[in-house]
Amino acid sequence: MTPAVPPDIAARKLRHVEACLLPESQYAGVTTRLEAVPWPYRALPERNLSDVDLGTAFLGHHLSAPVLIGAMTGGAERAGRINANLARAAQTLGLGLMLGSQRVMLERPDTAATFQIRGAAPDILLIGNLGGAQFLLGYGAQQASRAVQAVGADALAIHVNPLQEALQRGGDTNWAGLTARLAELLPELPFPVILKEVGHGLDRHTVAAVSGLGFAALDVAGAGGTSWARVEQLVEHGAVISPDLCEVGVPTAQALRDARAAAPGVPLIASGGIRTGLDAARALSLGAGVVAVARPLLAPALDSAEAVEDWLANFIQELRVALFVGGYADVSAVWGSGN
Repeated sequence: MTPAVPPDIAARKLRHVEACLLPESQYAGVTTRLEAVPWPYRALPERNLSDVDLGTAFLGHHLSAPVLIGAMTGGAERAGRINANLARAAQTLGLGLMLGSQRVMLERPDTAATFQIRGAAPDILLIGNLGGAQFLLGYGAQQASRAVQAVGADALAIHVNPLQEALQRGGDTNWAGLTARLAELLPELPFPVILKEVGHGLDRHTVAAVSGLGFAALDVAGAGGTSWARVEQLVEHGAVISPDLCEVGVPTAQALRDARAAAPGVPLIASGGIRTGLDAARALSLGAGVVAVARPLLAPALDSAEAVEDWLANFIQELRVALFVGGYADVSAVWGSGN
């Protein structure tokens, strides 16, 4: 059995984009807590800024900086333009990119072109994306492989988003048994698989529960940036009608600490409210291997690939300066240096 796709899913994707551009889509009271992570300062760094090496390897691919463009959208013409501009920027800058949820592509082949970005970005680390709840509703290794092969991806992210689904009209709210289902699924897949939240954070209990299943990495996607609970309420009601509930989540800094403790040695992606190069540096110091940025790139991606490149170039330069004044020669020296 294959889960039925809602008939208006492409239109909903566009409403998601519009809602994410609103300031009301962001956490109102909860922060990432990255601002509280100390960062060192060296008045004599004893190196040249240009010599700071940001290059790193992730999932077997070289990245010019420890940065991924985070999952955003797909399924409509406007979404296709966003993905194309993100892809061109990733190719130019040597970064990775995660696609938005590909469920719409699997269920509506006419939308597949909005996810096809390999022509613009033949060399980048490309990560596909499917919802975890779908694997309780008929999806299996065949659908996961289709999602990866159809776009030429190198890996697949499986996203978990129970709060968003609970607040979405017609959302998937049957989650019992998903850990066991994932344990069955992962050995069948011949490519790296990432478990990711969507912005409310992977908690310590969940990380401990999946730590032995074989995930290649965990994207903690913590609270403090975009609240997808808020996005769903903006789409459905035009306003946030459950503001307290929409603030629920594990702040990004705490999610990184918890994941590092519960699954030592598993590579971590830090996303959720990463807005500056200093945010990225602090996340690396808490154990992240790479950081992912999404919402700040949405408006630039609606403009052009060059606008995306400009934003990312400034972000990467901020990261380089943070390492420079912190006394670090390269990314590997930063990993896990915080607490």
